[in-house]
Amino acid sequence: MNYSFQFSPLIPYIPNFLSGLLLTIQLTIITTIFGIIVGIAGAAIRTSQHKILSSVWSAYVELIRNTPFIVQLFFIFFGLPNLGIKMTEIESAMIAMIINLGAYNTEIIRSGIKSIQWGQWEAARVLGFSKFKTFMLIILPPAIKKIYPALTSQCILVMLGSSVISQISVEELTFEANYIQSRTFLSFEIYLITALIYLLLSILMRKLLTKIGYYFFKGETI
Repeated sequence: MNYSFQFSPLIPYIPNFLSGLLLTIQLTIITTIFGIIVGIAGAAIRTSQHKILSSVWSAYVELIRNTPFIVQLFFIFFGLPNLGIKMTEIESAMIAMIINLGAYNTEIIRSGIKSIQWGQWEAARVLGFSKFKTFMLIILPPAIKKIYPALTSQCILVMLGSSVISQISVEELTFEANYIQSRTFLSFEIYLITALIYLLLSILMRKLLTKIGYYFFKGETI
């Protein structure tokens, strides 16, 4: 192998890498927060007695889980303007990522709720808790604890999948890597650095979410 590595020509592009990384982190934080909220709401609906709402939400989950993310993204960014709904690239990306994560989180959280014994619901009812308080205070905390590792992995997968949004010109990390590659043609070095940044970001995100889990679950093993 006679290839000569050239990293020095990439030094002027460090600000591009940093701006792309910053936007990726911002989108990941927003998507994770709202994706979990949508997942909790969806799990509550899917486990409720409201058959119509449950069926509608189930259809949404099946639609998202059985179609490619890039198609969902293109539908929101290119398709919805035909109906008069126009959004910027970043708005489209955020909504697509939240909708995608919310669907997967719905099923993950629902599986956690299903694992809680029915006696917990009955005990809360005997103590006079409303349905909302029973769900939020008695059922949801142990359910989230049981599925927390799966929830963490799904949030990281969405962060990694955010590279797709470069296809609609959102200037996140992969977009900046493609831009630099088109200027320098140093494909190996650029995508090696990009892969390492994603790897580091994934590790840090997993550690952060694990610490958050320990905080909320009072240091218990999760």
